Amino acid sequence: MKKSLVTLTIGQAPRSDIMPLLQAHLPEDAVDHVGLLDGLSPDDIAQRYAPAPGEPVLVSRLLSGEQVRLAVPNVERGLQDKITALEQQGYDTILLLCTGEFGALTTQKALLLEPDRIIPPLINAIVQQHKVGIVVPVKEQVAEQANKWRSLHRAPCFAVASPYLAAQSDLIDAGLSLQEQGADVVVLDCIGYHQRHRDFLQNMLGIPVLLSNVLVAKLAAELIL
Repeated sequence: MKKSLVTLTIGQAPRSDIMPLLQAHLPEDAVDHVGLLDGLSPDDIAQRYAPAPGEPVLVSRLLSGEQVRLAVPNVERGLQDKITALEQQGYDTILLLCTGEFGALTTQKALLLEPDRIIPPLINAIVQQHKVGIVVPVKEQVAEQANKWRSLHRAPCFAVASPYLAAQSDLIDAGLSLQEQGADVVVLDCIGYHQRHRDFLQNMLGIPVLLSNVLVAKLAAELIL
């Protein structure tokens, strides 16, 4: 089978933390996996992508399992270079494994699936007037989320728990915070969140908990099967 689809993480590929989830929806023999930070040492990553004070931040995962903090403007430039190269290699569909908001990523012909363009309208259609609680990895992202989720009928509430660092107590604190803020539905809005995070919060809160990565993986599967 021709591998027409490639996933692109802002970390290093393959993402062993989410590969089982992806493989549950995407046929392994039809998909390749690429990372923005592939082949880079920690020093290289810091030199190219470390955020300056006040810059918007994204987080991702290295092959070592370590969490890494990255400057959004540098990531966007690096992603565009990767996307251009992947399209030139013949991939028809590029699935971005990052829920961060990017404004100017483009392709010539390939279909680029960007979770930040797909997930908010989809969640809005699902939840309608219900209040959404959103969990993000680092507190710096909370202030940046208002624009991303502007399509929701009601303003969302937020909590912080990193999928890469969070102890169970952090997830509990995030869940309790969203409960206190009146959330009816929870969205785990980072590619690194896992089914175990979803199950834990859903059992704890007794309300629906959605994984952004599952939603985009299912959509990508519909395009290649």
